[in-house]
Parts: sequence; structure tokens; C-alpha cells
Amino acid sequence: MRRVAVITGASAGLGAEFARQLRAEGYELLVVARRAERLAAIEGERWVADLSGEAEVERLAAHLASRDDIALLVNNAGFGTQGFFAETALEAQMAMHRLHVLATVRLTRAVLPQMLRRRAGAIVNVSSVAGFGRSANNVSYCATKAWTNAFSEGLWLELQGTGVSVQALCPGFTYTEFHDVMGSDRAKHPRWMWMDAAFVVEESLRNLGRLYVVPGWKYKVFLAIWTKLPAWLRLRLERRSPNGKGAPGVIN
Repeated sequence: MRRVAVITGASAGLGAEFARQLRAEGYELLVVARRAERLAAIEGERWVADLSGEAEVERLAAHLASRDDIALLVNNAGFGTQGFFAETALEAQMAMHRLHVLATVRLTRAVLPQMLRRRAGAIVNVSSVAGFGRSANNVSYCATKAWTNAFSEGLWLELQGTGVSVQALCPGFTYTEFHDVMGSDRAKHPRWMWMDAAFVVEESLRNLGRLYVVPGWKYKVFLAIWTKLPAWLRLRLERRSPNGKGAPGVIN
């Protein structure tokens, strides 16, 4: 049987790396992104779409729901912004919520029935270490990634014993275009905090079937401590962190 992997946000960063590694593993690809010229470099079925728009999401979802060969869905498309919520452009915030939340819901719902019928398949929701904290200067990003974690947990509970798995991939700082696009200075964060995209994707694919995947032992240790803090202490640390950013920072 054909194994097709659907990857959103496939034109760069983690999405492009997922495409490279999944192709090497023998998957056929259906890659989705806004930039047609970037997709042209990826072998496979190409779908040009801006998934922050409802009509584009519905068009893709209808196509996916009509198929019976989707073995893996990687909900990777996303972006970050900088600035206080009341001061940043409203449309950018709304687009982020539509892309991170509503597109993930719709595309997941489109492929799950076929996976459940076959009793096989996997969904990877690309989240972030930032989903475990809060950040002044990046309210929507942390909130949507926290939602991604909660959504993945709920699905994990429902999918027990079905042969279908869901993963919340939660990387820390990763070398991609993510921070360049949002205008974030990488030099503000120590070099030891950064990981290669190839390593992050390797960890994800090696651990398909596990609910939470946090690449890198340093981030594992950080979250083991961070998630045990009482809310009052966590919020105080986030409030006092440099540049008004929360302790987990703006992380891909």
C-alpha cells in the first residue's frame, strides 16, 4: 500500500526537513505551503495554499478526506510575532490562531476517519517548548502552542488501541527561517540553546507513537523543572525575564 505523508509549511525549516527525511524513508509526499517556488524543489504532490484562510483549509481538507492513503500528517505550518498583544496588528494575531489552531483541527479531522478505518496512521502536531509557559511580548504564540499540546493530549486519549498515534513535537530554539522571518535576533540566546532542524525531525520520526517528544536533553531537564513550578513562581519568573519575554522564550 502507498504511504503518503502530508506536510504543511513544507517550503522551509522543519517542514522541508520532514519532507527530506520522509522521502528517504520511502514515503510519497503531499507538501503544502504558500510559496510555489519553494515547493518546486520538493519531489511529490505540491499544494499551494495559505492555511490561515478558511477557504484554503477547506479545499485541502476536502481533498485529504477523499483519499485513503494518508499514512502521516505533519501539522507544521506556523509563524511567530513580536510585540505586546494590544500593540501588534490584529490580523497577524488572528491569522496565527487560524493557522495554529483551526487549520490543525480541520486537517486532523479530515484524515482521522481513514486512519481509523485502516487502524494505522500517525499525526505529528508541531508545538514548542513555549507551549509550557507564557510570554509577555508573544501572547498568541505561547497560547496557541499550549492549545496544540492540550489538543494532542485529548486525541491521544481517544486513540488508545486504535493503531493510530498522535505526537506533540516540542522543540526549543532551532536553526530555521522562523526567527529570521519574525525579526528575532538569534544572538540574544546562547549558542548551546540551539538545535539543528535535522536532529529535531529525527527525534520526532524515531519516536512516532510517543505523545510528547522534546528533542535535546537540556530541554528535557528544563521542562522537568519548569512544569513542576507553582503557577505564582512560574509567572513571576516569566514576568522578570529579559526583554519582557517569558522564560521559554519565542521558540520554534
